[in-house]
Amino acid sequence: MRSVFNPSRRALLAAAALAPLAGCTSLDALNGLNSLTPGDGDTAQIAQDIAYGTSPRQMLDVYAPQSPGPHPVLVFFYGGSWQTGQRQDYGFVARALAALGHVVVVPDYRLAPAHAYPDFLKDGAAAVRWTQSYIADHGGDPNHITTIGHSAGAYIALMLALDPRWLGPQTPLKAAIGLAGPYDFLPFAPGGAAEIAFGHIREPAQTQPITYAGAGKPPVLLLQGEADDTVLPHNARNLAAALTKAGSPATLKLYPGLGHIGILLALSKPFRSKAPILADIAGFLSEDGAGV
Repeated sequence: MRSVFNPSRRALLAAAALAPLAGCTSLDALNGLNSLTPGDGDTAQIAQDIAYGTSPRQMLDVYAPQSPGPHPVLVFFYGGSWQTGQRQDYGFVARALAALGHVVVVPDYRLAPAHAYPDFLKDGAAAVRWTQSYIADHGGDPNHITTIGHSAGAYIALMLALDPRWLGPQTPLKAAIGLAGPYDFLPFAPGGAAEIAFGHIREPAQTQPITYAGAGKPPVLLLQGEADDTVLPHNARNLAAALTKAGSPATLKLYPGLGHIGILLALSKPFRSKAPILADIAGFLSEDGAGV
């Protein structure tokens, strides 16, 4: 089955269709709207513009609960077709996750086409290694790190957890969480985002998270809207089935009527009634031991 994966900045701006207030036409505006909605008040951005490498794109911010640590850690990778995105737009996500009692690291990473596969995975691994080395200085527990991401960021989160080339055969990750991620998207659509990011690879199967769905992998949570026509639901279904067949723990949550952007917006305070995304993440982190 051919996967559809052609999101663009227009898809992000489509979030405005879900916003009841005029002017909410970008993720930055959503951050503002989120800040005006009660809740998540016991969290703060505690560090910003920290370099984890030498490139201007190798920077990260840190958010945390205001309660004493050490807290378990989530490293969040945003989406954008591997071609767009900036960490400053995702404060609403970081604060939602920090309110669960986690220190949250939000890195930028180098982008295609100038930096195609595997550069964004190398950056993701470098951000996790920075977290291991320095998160204790920010109230986090370096022995309890989980990767999480949306869309192309979910791809990074899951590849880091499943493919030992990036973090080694003894992964430091406790778990991985993917929201609307592409995990099984061959063949690449001609001219699409995946071809731009991966089309130069001679063995495309090595780029697919499902290729690494073996035994002994960290627990995985896959969240997927059934109305997603940007990253088709079979990506999550197929990866969950492959991990389960191999004996690795995988939890799949499907949300009827929810689309590609809606699953992300459901983490923001004004739109949490759309789907229990945050509650399902919290339950998973407690059940599999990643966050306790």
